[in-house]
Amino acid sequence: MTITGVRGEERSDFTKQEGKRLRQRSLALLGSLLHPVRVRVYWTLVIVVISTAAQVAGPTLLALGIDQGLTQVVTNHNWLPAQLIVAAYVLTAITSASMMAIYMRSSAVISQSVLLDLRERVFAHTQNLSMSFHENYTSGRVIARQTSDIETLRELLDGGISNLFRGILLMTFTAAALIALDPSSAIPLLVALIPCYFLTRWFSDTSKKQFREARTFSARLIVQFVETMTGIRAVKAFRREERNEKSYALAVDDYREANRKVIRLFGTYDPGLKVIGVFTLAAVLILGSFRVANGAMDVGVLLAAVLYTRRFFEPMEELAMFYNSFQNASSALEKVSGMLEEQPSVTEPANPVHLAHPQGKLDFSHVRFGYNDSAVVLPDLDLHILAGQTIAVVGTTGAGKSTLAKLVARFYDPTSGTVSLDGIDLRELANADLRRAIVMVTQESYLFSGSVADNIGLGKPNATFDEVKQAAIAVGAHDFIMRLPEGYDTDVNKRGGRLSAGQRQLLSFARAFIADPTVLILDEATASLDIPSERLVQQGLQTLLADRTAIIIAHRLSTVSIADRVLVMEHGEIIEDGTPEELIEGTGKFASLHTAWRDSLA
Repeated sequence: MTITGVRGEERSDFTKQEGKRLRQRSLALLGSLLHPVRVRVYWTLVIVVISTAAQVAGPTLLALGIDQGLTQVVTNHNWLPAQLIVAAYVLTAITSASMMAIYMRSSAVISQSVLLDLRERVFAHTQNLSMSFHENYTSGRVIARQTSDIETLRELLDGGISNLFRGILLMTFTAAALIALDPSSAIPLLVALIPCYFLTRWFSDTSKKQFREARTFSARLIVQFVETMTGIRAVKAFRREERNEKSYALAVDDYREANRKVIRLFGTYDPGLKVIGVFTLAAVLILGSFRVANGAMDVGVLLAAVLYTRRFFEPMEELAMFYNSFQNASSALEKVSGMLEEQPSVTEPANPVHLAHPQGKLDFSHVRFGYNDSAVVLPDLDLHILAGQTIAVVGTTGAGKSTLAKLVARFYDPTSGTVSLDGIDLRELANADLRRAIVMVTQESYLFSGSVADNIGLGKPNATFDEVKQAAIAVGAHDFIMRLPEGYDTDVNKRGGRLSAGQRQLLSFARAFIADPTVLILDEATASLDIPSERLVQQGLQTLLADRTAIIIAHRLSTVSIADRVLVMEHGEIIEDGTPEELIEGTGKFASLHTAWRDSLA
């Protein structure tokens, strides 16, 4: 029992510490976002102070008008004091409204500046994170950070913060004015603060957990929706609609239940504040009535005391609504700040080595790598590739072929050992030189929305149209491009949906060709093509691979014939290494694979 209790306390301490760390991280992010607009923030605070002070002066002026101005009119027929008081009342009302209008516009500018900065930070940071992040952090979660979470922050900045500052100042100034006007009338108000404190404390502690749960379920909804729509072809192919509908319905129900708890929480807190406010107002009115009857209090002062008491509780409802936005925004800010806290696992060195004219010689020296500590993919790899040599890498699924390619492209760094280009460790190279020297073409051949020319030009952003055209001609893509409705200006549609798989792959080859890398990696670039498309692509490959170092991750052995050298991998190790002819004539793994492939074509 004792051990369990200690562990429970340790877990509680850990939870509190983690919660404190999350709040500090979120506040640090918010502070960094507000720092560039801090002058406007200070100026806006001054404006809202003036506006609130002018608003609070109203009941005091009413008390003066009744007790002094009206008395002067009745007893001395002197209208001047009443006129001055009325003029002051109108002036304070105009001042309060004018300042509030300026404040609202200024706060909108602050809000939009902060949101613009945050959106740019999230996009830039996410784009610069390493492949390890993107392969583990689903696209749906990234989209949720950029959309629903930032939208929640927008709601807070646009309306919530203005309600917070204005509410706190109004309550503070109102209480101060009531104490200055009639300290006895402030006693019920001060007593009412005790139940208000405990009610608000309960609301705060309970709502933190419930709002965090609501944001979590909201993110899960977005993730499931995005993944379903992204994989809609697989959904249709495997008749997953009904199953997806059921799982989505469960996610919606979880989100509904989380929101129901939040609504029920406000259903207790908001009426509780109103009940406390009503009893306090009644106490002030009853006690004040006795004092007026006894001549110890003026009628105008009683009216002002009632108005101040009522006004004191009005912002509490606004603060409750702010707390709704704040808790939502806090949960969102925790998630956004958590993603911004992610650090790239592959970083540019502090003092990078520049490689102006790479030759293309690659060396793996005692390279060990695993995507996690328990799964080592490459236990101890030694490999030397000469400049200008074309290497084909074959092997069963999970042998380490794609991992080898990712290390050369420096999507990952080895756990130990070195991968070097022309004798320079890739971790020491400047990113710009590395990306110019090494280009990777994957099986996906992703095309962005835009024209054919724009997609080819991605390989060289400042390329002329003639260069784009020559790249297409070189890889055999020009003819089919000219048959498109608008030639090179044809929009490829979303993800290149207008083109066939072979055509998309040829455009990706043209993109690589125009980039003119020293080292080219083809990661199963022809695996998804049919035979006619593969033959079309093979012609482009001959041109693409000329005069450069090439690594071909081969799924089909038909691409191996153009290689100078074949590597056969098994469990992260190279078990065979030789020319295609030598390995075919041998009795090893590659000879067996080649025989099986040849028989399948018979």
